[in-house]
Amino acid sequence: MFKTNNVASRIFERQIRTPAPGTSVHSARRFYENLVPSFTIYDVECPDHSFFKFTDDGQYFVCFSRNRQDLIVYRPTWLSFSCKGEDCDNNQELPPQAKRFESFFTQLYVKPLASCNELICKDFFLYMESNQYGIFATSTAQIQDARGTDGAILGVPSFEKITIHLLRLEDGFKLDEKVFHNDCVNLTHNMGAFLYDDLLAVVSLRYQTIHILQIRDSGNLVDVRAIGAYCREDDELFLNSSSQLAGNRGDLVDNGTNHDQPNSNNSFLSGIKQRLLSFIFREIWSEETDQTQRVQCLKKKFYFHFQDYVDLVILKVQFLDRHHLLIKFGSVDVGASRNTDQLPAFFAVYNMETTEIVAFYQNAADELYLLFERFCDHFQATSINSMYMNFISSHSNNIHALEQLKSMKNKATSVSQFVKKMLSSLPLNCQSMSPSPYFDQSLFRFDEKLISATDRPRQSTDHPIRFISRRQPNILKFKIKTGPEFGGADGRSKKYSHFLFHPAWPLALSFIQPSLFLPPSAVNIHFRR
Repeated sequence: MFKTNNVASRIFERQIRTPAPGTSVHSARRFYENLVPSFTIYDVECPDHSFFKFTDDGQYFVCFSRNRQDLIVYRPTWLSFSCKGEDCDNNQELPPQAKRFESFFTQLYVKPLASCNELICKDFFLYMESNQYGIFATSTAQIQDARGTDGAILGVPSFEKITIHLLRLEDGFKLDEKVFHNDCVNLTHNMGAFLYDDLLAVVSLRYQTIHILQIRDSGNLVDVRAIGAYCREDDELFLNSSSQLAGNRGDLVDNGTNHDQPNSNNSFLSGIKQRLLSFIFREIWSEETDQTQRVQCLKKKFYFHFQDYVDLVILKVQFLDRHHLLIKFGSVDVGASRNTDQLPAFFAVYNMETTEIVAFYQNAADELYLLFERFCDHFQATSINSMYMNFISSHSNNIHALEQLKSMKNKATSVSQFVKKMLSSLPLNCQSMSPSPYFDQSLFRFDEKLISATDRPRQSTDHPIRFISRRQPNILKFKIKTGPEFGGADGRSKKYSHFLFHPAWPLALSFIQPSLFLPPSAVNIHFRR
């Protein structure tokens, strides 16, 4: 049942009533039905920065300089100003000094991050909430036609240098860095890296290696393991000693017959690929009990597609927990294509401790889709210590999101294509969704075509974006307009809009861009006055 709109009354009710066990946070979040952005300052005077995002705890606002050389970090502060007169609360006009960016944000520092030949990757940032560490990346220019080197796969561009920086956001002090030379890591929207608690996974597309790093409390980036050519720490030592022993034996053979043997580095598949092939073989083997049928089944399902499995490359990875990874395999074309749901891809669950593949699915597998539908929160893999990220709405924790998903599925012309489209988002991008309570679908209803918890620029609209109360159907709680006059000449010039919501405050920024590749033409601040 809906409670009163009066904040004082709800606070009093909170004092005399105890919420049901396990619902205290959800009960507290209902206060946001009363506390909504109600006022907008249009075309705010602000510095010429590339505004990126709030940290998940709302303590910092991360920005980059336009030349992508410097990191600029702000502390969000609430607007305060003095007013002379008797009816200040109802006065719609704010003082001129209150309409500036600096009235809401205090600059903490400017940190030069990129070297002379590097640029900051403006779409990459990960936040370690427990230590308030920030993870950033810089890289040199992309080399499209890179020369093939030992262990590198063809068709993947190269970067002379990619640097992962670990900073303490409180003061911008650089704690450590990890450098990848002549490599390729897809850093767009955090696609090539995933942070889980103190573990960071970075995918090297060029050398097909998953680097697992640990972030120590001291601020050090420590290499834990590298999964790719080798799966266990002593695999390389074992193979080198075996090849050396074979070489010593070959020296005893006359006529130099050993020189015709292939190099051990080239004659073996990578460790992760061998684990994958053996798992597929055992799964097909166990499908039949009759020996004749088993052989026929292996011929059709394994040996016929053997080269296709061998040609698979690692595209993306995410943690499911501290021991399991969800790895996406596909072709190099899948990594370069935008419509990945139309191309074949596979998903594998890998146990880092036992170095075994424990599950393998195609991108149209109903079994994997059902797991994703029912246990979507497990794919988010957020830290249990996160104060805000564990309350993002999904179709596994919110009945309204589930109904919306089922409605989309019922409207789909092909169930198989719908499953492919949904699974194309796996593995999920790390920290790509806003934990703002105004995207909580148990509190508010909004048009996800215009705005959502996913931080992406969208096609601008001339109409205000409406947030409707869930528990009071058809009651408008607040609306966000991207311009003071929508539908006029100024409205026709708008192309894309981008929104950044504070994770806890009734505060949001909207950016109007004439193009995805141009800086915003206007910045608006929406807040509760």
